[in-house]
Amino acid sequence: MPNIKGAIKRVRQTATVTERNTQFKTAMRTAIRKAEVALAEKDENAEALLKDAIKRIDKAASKGLIHKNVAARNKSRLMKLAA
Repeated sequence: MPNIKGAIKRVRQTATVTERNTQFKTAMRTAIRKAEVALAEKDENAEALLKDAIKRIDKAASKGLIHKNVAARNKSRLMKLAA
């Protein structure tokens, strides 16, 4: 455990940010999975789920949680399923 005041604060901040990032990334993966299942089953709300998944992928890429090429690849795979 750090003794310096600034280092203690960084530990707290890192824990908060890590938790937030984990939640965000998990939500993104869930949205992708739901969209894939809906597209495979030709569900009526597949378009809405696809739109939500793409939005979450873009947001994760903009925040630096995933690389921009990973985001492009995920979106491309989803759009390929939609076609």
